[in-house]
Amino acid sequence: MFWNLDVGWCEIWLLGLLSHRPAFFVFLLGFLSLAEGGKLLVIPVDGSHWLSMKPVVERVTKHGNSSLYTLRTYSVPYSTQEVTAFLENFGSSHFNKPPFPGAAITMFHSMMEVFRMFRTQCTSLLFNKELMQDLKEEKYDAVLTDPFILCGVMVAEYLGVPNVNFLRGLPCTFDYISARCPSPLSYVPRMFSQSTDKMDFMQRLKNLLIRQVEFYYCSCVYEPWEKLASEFLNKEVNVLELISRSSVWLLRYDFVLEYPRPIMPNMVYIGGINCAVKKTLNKVGISHSSNILGTNLIVLFIICLDNI
Repeated sequence: MFWNLDVGWCEIWLLGLLSHRPAFFVFLLGFLSLAEGGKLLVIPVDGSHWLSMKPVVERVTKHGNSSLYTLRTYSVPYSTQEVTAFLENFGSSHFNKPPFPGAAITMFHSMMEVFRMFRTQCTSLLFNKELMQDLKEEKYDAVLTDPFILCGVMVAEYLGVPNVNFLRGLPCTFDYISARCPSPLSYVPRMFSQSTDKMDFMQRLKNLLIRQVEFYYCSCVYEPWEKLASEFLNKEVNVLELISRSSVWLLRYDFVLEYPRPIMPNMVYIGGINCAVKKTLNKVGISHSSNILGTNLIVLFIICLDNI
């Protein structure tokens, strides 16, 4: 399933901004140009991931942009009944919450099965030569995808265009690692640790051990994807290298609900974008005070949101 978004063009003007500096303004005139939008290929992940992305894609089409919905079919080696049975089993297993490490083991087996099924589907797509040639001839300018399943990232690499990631997160925090975000284990809790950003020594030690286990976990999960990517792209690549080339990360996190951590400039928190009931919010100030070396430090977060 693909969406083809053809964004309209607009002119960028600096007139009037530098009227009090005419010499500098004349210099900048040489850099004036037309900014023309291009063709955006949307490659979603099926299920709840697509339900989160769909309203965003539909919203883009309402802002004067033309869109083309293209349904391409290709065969996959499993039936609808098998998919339904798998999803029912996957959902029921996640409602049972055994204590650690039972939850991690359940998640591991579930993720292996999910990735196996999606990898089979992705293989059928990538090696459909006629379909891939059609996509190449369309000359897309960018790909919007969910890197939870790496198919869209591989297509973007194959087409030689930048990709924009729309996601809630990746296993083993590969989203942060691939973007080279600092992730100090002393105050960034790992999944399943049940710790906060304020940990004592034993909690930090547990955090470290979980991080070591994640290396094994993600090696097992992503190794087949690395083989698929290397075969499809005709070059040796690993998962972190592949997704590190992403141009923009749209993260469905909310900094109010997440523990503080440093992120890169091309990573944007868009938490709340899928809220069922939205209210106009122009400016919000959230103050947080803490005591550092006996002095009060006030941190003020200002969010400016347009009516989107």
